[in-house]
Amino acid sequence: MWNCASTSLSLALVLALAACGDSAADKLARARQELADMELAAARVDLASVLAEKGDDPAPLLMLAEVQLRLGDGDGAAATAARLERVAKTRPEVRQIKAEAALLKGDPTTALALVGGDQAPAALRIRASALLALDDNVGALAALRQGAAKGGDARLLADYARFLIDAGDLAGADQQIAALQKARPDDLDGYLLSADVAARRGRYDAAHMTLAKAAGRYPRIPDPLLARATTYDLQGKLDAAVAMTAKAAELAPDDTRVRDLQVQFASMKGEWEKVRALLSRQEKTFDPISANGLSYAEAMLRTGHPEQARAMFHRALTRSPNNPFSRVMLAEAQLVVGDAASAYTTVLPLAQSVLAGPREIEIAAKAAEALNRPDTAAWRARLVAANEGTAAKLAGEGQAALAREDWQAAVAAYRQLLQLGEDADVHKRLALALSHSGQPTEAIRSADRARALRPDDPDTVYVAGLVRVRGGLDRTTGLALLRQATEAAPGNVVFQRSLATYGAQGGG
Repeated sequence: MWNCASTSLSLALVLALAACGDSAADKLARARQELADMELAAARVDLASVLAEKGDDPAPLLMLAEVQLRLGDGDGAAATAARLERVAKTRPEVRQIKAEAALLKGDPTTALALVGGDQAPAALRIRASALLALDDNVGALAALRQGAAKGGDARLLADYARFLIDAGDLAGADQQIAALQKARPDDLDGYLLSADVAARRGRYDAAHMTLAKAAGRYPRIPDPLLARATTYDLQGKLDAAVAMTAKAAELAPDDTRVRDLQVQFASMKGEWEKVRALLSRQEKTFDPISANGLSYAEAMLRTGHPEQARAMFHRALTRSPNNPFSRVMLAEAQLVVGDAASAYTTVLPLAQSVLAGPREIEIAAKAAEALNRPDTAAWRARLVAANEGTAAKLAGEGQAALAREDWQAAVAAYRQLLQLGEDADVHKRLALALSHSGQPTEAIRSADRARALRPDDPDTVYVAGLVRVRGGLDRTTGLALLRQATEAAPGNVVFQRSLATYGAQGGG
């Protein structure tokens, strides 16, 4: 027999061995508690043991399916559903399990067919997820609203809150989070979503307090710790973020979310060899615009492989032309390999902005100098001014005011910035602040000025539409602009969900 004291066993095997001698009833009770505590891997082990002893009993099979679905194991859930069909075929949960399993396996069309006309909140949640997978944000929103109106389904309310957060509707998300917390006061999603909204508003102390409660309620899973690490990052407290990630790694060293944060923070600390070591096995499968893809590309640049980095950043910028990080990194890589002309052309849209920081301006200055351009001295003068920080200070004040929803302070900061020169990004942010502060006419004027300065930018088109529909002025034009922005940037979730949200409010 195996030695139960062995420390080299996997967690699952340790749990299985620890269960030796327990009755099926004991294991089932423990699995229920593990599921309540979101200790899903442990629950799966206990439920598998129960089923091995008792055979295909509907109750543990239903629990196992829920665990598998929450773990994202579509194949396992489909197999469990097949077992359930043999012993509890008429139960409505069986079709829902099959539908969600199909969705996890990448088949939203089959998922929709399986839920059919089922109006249960769980079925409506699955329908919404399937419609989102098919890029039908309007249909997904309708399903979420219908399910929320029925009440009581915590997972649907959590999905609805996430939808609204992605649409930028934090007030709407607050309502769904409150409903979720009323239905299930200690629900993990309720804690995480509440903290997320607080952090987005710059209320970091409130976010940490909520996440500390979550960690106390769910002490053996990494989710609250990872959320705290992300919050510390937003605060600019990198060492605290790294320390919190290390605590999460102690609980779940193989969790990909832990590794992703380790990569992110190593990048921020300039530990480029560590970044390459963490990501080297995934090089051929990276999405070029993913956070890890961009971090790996920068690591290649910083460790002496500029040609490879240039190719990676070129792919990223081609996929996402409005990504400022990809643009500035491509320009830097082009400069390093001696292509100053391309570097200048690449960085110019960023460096010309009033919001440009020293990094963008320095690349433009170096490229201009390498090309013997007559504007080299002007770029050097701008770099000195940028390092002195007047524009950067105002930009930081404006962004901080937006985050904490201090709209008047944001308006003041961005109006001062415009005194330094016209800029599409400043007008765009000013428009958002004016819209929130109850000045829709001024917001539209500022948004339209941003669009005039940069007419082909989906972001300026989106803001011009958003301030119209939010302010209730010229709704038809506003929705048309939101559609235009969404069509120009079909992968932008914020655009899609804003169009769905405002399009559903009274037609259009």
